[in-house]
Amino acid sequence: MIEAQATARGIRTSAQKAGLVCELIRGRGVNQALATLQFTRKTIARELAKVLRSAVANVQQKDGFGGDVDRLYVLACYANQGPSMKRVRPAPMGRAFRVTKRTAHLTVRVAERPLKIARVAEEGDSAARARSARARKATAGATGSAKKTPARKASAGAKG
Repeated sequence: MIEAQATARGIRTSAQKAGLVCELIRGRGVNQALATLQFTRKTIARELAKVLRSAVANVQQKDGFGGDVDRLYVLACYANQGPSMKRVRPAPMGRAFRVTKRTAHLTVRVAERPLKIARVAEEGDSAARARSARARKATAGATGSAKKTPARKASAGAKG
């Protein structure tokens, strides 16, 4: 499985706000994630889209990449806290308030989904499937779901 990542450091937003947008695209396909970011009404979505495009470009440069961008998905997307800029804001009566301007480090990891290969059934497989189906029916009968129902009714009747 081929994977790559891209990181943008020092983006002017809080990690908490960026994390909300990261949750929207985590686990989705790359094209679907880009479409989601395009229509998300958060300023950080544009920056996150840039990082996602960079991660896709990094995967395309790796040896062994199949070349199909449709098979790529967002493996991980997270925002870590970066350094905070501390500023002073004048306050009434000669006092001063501290203002913290936060930054975040955005990281997106992209991976390639493995190909689904259909298994060709052999003649002996049908007999094995029939045996496993009989075994499942036997274990389902042994659990006795019908046995549990009267006990529930009896306990419910005792409480009332």
